[in-house]
Amino acid sequence: MSANWFDRAIASVAPRAAARRVLARQAFETLTRGYDGAAKGRRTEGWRAPGSSADTEIGVAGALLRDRMRDLVRNNPHAAKAVAVLVNNIIGAGIMPRAASGDDTLDRKVDALFERWTADCDADGQLDFYGLQTLICREMVEAGEVLVRRRLRRASDGLPVPLQLQVLEADFLDATKSGVLGAGRLVQGIEFDPVGKRRAYWLHAEHPGDAYGALQNGLQSRPVPASEIAHVYEKQRTQARGVPWGAPVIRSLRDLDDYELAELVRKKTEACVTAIVFGDDEAQQGIAPSVVDADGNRVEQFEPGLIAYARGGKDIRFNQPSATGGYGEYKRASLHTISAGFRVPYELLTGDLSQVNYSSIRAGLVEFRRMIDAVQWQLFIPMFCAPVWRWFTEAAWAAGQIPSPTVPVEWSPPKFEAVDPQKDAMANLLSIRSGTMTLAEVIAKQGRNPDAVLAEIAATNAKLDALGLVLDSDPRRVTKTGSAQTSDPSNDPAADEQDTDDPAAGADNDPAQADQQD
Repeated sequence: MSANWFDRAIASVAPRAAARRVLARQAFETLTRGYDGAAKGRRTEGWRAPGSSADTEIGVAGALLRDRMRDLVRNNPHAAKAVAVLVNNIIGAGIMPRAASGDDTLDRKVDALFERWTADCDADGQLDFYGLQTLICREMVEAGEVLVRRRLRRASDGLPVPLQLQVLEADFLDATKSGVLGAGRLVQGIEFDPVGKRRAYWLHAEHPGDAYGALQNGLQSRPVPASEIAHVYEKQRTQARGVPWGAPVIRSLRDLDDYELAELVRKKTEACVTAIVFGDDEAQQGIAPSVVDADGNRVEQFEPGLIAYARGGKDIRFNQPSATGGYGEYKRASLHTISAGFRVPYELLTGDLSQVNYSSIRAGLVEFRRMIDAVQWQLFIPMFCAPVWRWFTEAAWAAGQIPSPTVPVEWSPPKFEAVDPQKDAMANLLSIRSGTMTLAEVIAKQGRNPDAVLAEIAATNAKLDALGLVLDSDPRRVTKTGSAQTSDPSNDPAADEQDTDDPAAGADNDPAQADQQD
């Protein structure tokens, strides 16, 4: 800030006072500056931005957001596809556990026991463990949250481990339970102790939206210890409950539905080619509201091929439908907005690949896969997989099937399908050869158990040795020890050319070349 004439006048008499005056004005101007987004005026009139807590906002809008999103998923194909894309990428074939205690015997025993238990873990008796993962993830995305309850069973039930999982929709939480409770507090059905730790969940006995449940006093709730519940939802703030992932674009989805309906009605109206017989003079044309069809019935709506008559009509006229454009551009722009709200690439949401090439789709998927990675490792595994594994090991230990109630575990999320499998395979090979990744890490990245894969490879190799078979580097050739080739490539010109012209073909017989290659 430059000094004005008054500052210079003061400076001629009292320079220090003038300097203090200029500095004070600079400090005052700095304090009055702020963010343009926080400015108030005509441009921001009507912009409501309350400073309420996340729990307060969710308490007011959570149930309505959940109901509206469910309605959109039922009736709007784009909402249904967005939820499906997220679930398919987060869960896929399933996030698989692998015991990692360091004791190979114990790890194999626990893994085999868990594999048997997965088929009977559903309290409803319909899904296996990985099917429950899909259902739970779907509820998390669509409704914003889901509850999983531990159900201990009797030894006489004949389960591999006396434990099952019951999936409960978020509606089972009694949202009316809020306020102070002794030294703790209740927040929308979740009970916290004095230090803020979850102590219990107040659950309805039946779904509040079920007519039969309401008749059976299903609206009453009772507390269930928090140790028996896994509450799965995305924490965007320090809130106690979640919201649907598509909440930012609920209005956009509804507006797109309304626009498409209006466009459809307009198209139908334009397609109704009609003819109206008018009077031959202006006076008779003035009575146009009295228009009847051939049977003398008043015409109230257009229909294809309609011929209507005005009183005294002698002149026939046809309507001229007017075509308007912009439908495709508007819908594409709306779908871009919707895909951003769901955090799903536009191409995956719509299946429209007309605007992309190999490089752009590969680059576009990088950020999406990074987001899916974060959801898997920072949300779904800690909130659901880890508690379930703890419940499983505790139940197996209590049943006397394993020696310890705690067994370390490693999780293997499903692999991402490669856009170019050959390039990804070569990248994995280079990572292993350079020492930046281990073979076990690469196998786990494929969504498989490294121990099981390596054991399968060893068993296959043993079987090949027992049969005297040797697999050549060329997949077309399988040789048998001490005998002729079982798959003879002698009629294959390419094979002959490779045998005679390829310098690497004799590497096995040339120790120097083999050493050089190694």
